[in-house]
Amino acid sequence: MNRILKYDLISLITYASLVTFGIINVYSSSYTELFTSIFDYTSLVSKQLIFLAISLISAIIIIFTKSKFFDNIASIAYLLSLILLTSLFFFGVERGGAKSWYILGPVSFQPSEFAKLCTALFLAKFLSIIQTDLNKTRDIIFVGIIVFIPILLITFQPDPGSAIVFLAFIFPILREGLDLRFFYFGIIILLILILTLIFNFFISSIILSAIFLLIILYRRRKRISLNLIKSFISLIFLISISLSTNYLFENILEQRHRDRINLILGKEVDDKGIGYNINQSKIAISNGGLFGTGFLEGTQTKGDFVPRQHTDYIFSTIGEEWGFIGTFTTIILFSLLITRITFRAEKQVNHFRRIYCYSFSSLLFIHFFINIGMSIGLVPSVGIPLPYISYGGSSLLAFSIMFFVYLNFDSSRLKED
Repeated sequence: MNRILKYDLISLITYASLVTFGIINVYSSSYTELFTSIFDYTSLVSKQLIFLAISLISAIIIIFTKSKFFDNIASIAYLLSLILLTSLFFFGVERGGAKSWYILGPVSFQPSEFAKLCTALFLAKFLSIIQTDLNKTRDIIFVGIIVFIPILLITFQPDPGSAIVFLAFIFPILREGLDLRFFYFGIIILLILILTLIFNFFISSIILSAIFLLIILYRRRKRISLNLIKSFISLIFLISISLSTNYLFENILEQRHRDRINLILGKEVDDKGIGYNINQSKIAISNGGLFGTGFLEGTQTKGDFVPRQHTDYIFSTIGEEWGFIGTFTTIILFSLLITRITFRAEKQVNHFRRIYCYSFSSLLFIHFFINIGMSIGLVPSVGIPLPYISYGGSSLLAFSIMFFVYLNFDSSRLKED
């Protein structure tokens, strides 16, 4: 009994609730009149149950594995994930416009999901080395390389949606001592990208130059020292970012990605074309009202109006059939899990385990935020599943393994080794 109580039972119950609710909604979103039985292995819910079974078997193994094992295999796991991502360009199968899958008989496998786990482990390993110092340029560059390599490989599949998720690692890196100025600079770059896409390079450059001059005038008036050379180099760099934005937008992203971004930025209005998914998702959610239409009673869901409703847009099924009560409960469960993992991470005395737990909670948050944001039209539709809820064996297995590794680490949070 004492052995069971040492595990984070609140997180375990939350995980079980999300997975169970996910199976119910995968069943609902994929149900048709021709559906016979969940024991039909060709049905989506049956495939999801198979991966859930594999996840639970993996959980038993992980729970009884010594925590030090994950530290020892972190480098090998990360290297293997890069090999799998690189091999996709030669042996991968294209789905939905992206060469992101391996097909092994009846099983499909998406290595980018497992790259998140492997990157979290390797990043934790590097940052936990006593010699690592995020005040040193060398170590900052190496940390950037660790995160950037999988982003680059996944972007060129092309699957920019999955690549964006890796930006979640900025949070544990900041927690471990990265100067906040890097974070602010990243926000500025993002704003420049958006500004350039909304207007153009010329207007963006004028705005940047005007801001630069205002800063100089303000600092002179307040007699605050300003390194003009560094400031001018920063301005040139930001203008270069603006200059390269249109090229990257037109040549790296596919047309479907460009259309979705333009839709969110308000440059296009298209409720029947590229904006159809988001529009139908919002209609489904609004149909649910307070209590929902009822299980298997959603007209948008049953009418198959929302494409990919069992994966990217499963939140619309929850909104329609379970209403505000269902969506609010889902948000509360995710918020509880993410917050609890973050707070428990602070109690870790082991550096490696703490960083991993922060990485896991950050990945969960980014997925949660982007997926729900897609469903209600706040962010572009980039093909991000809702962990534990959306259909997808690779996602369910990868996030389940990440969760049970966290559970393993948390059970020995007061031990150094």
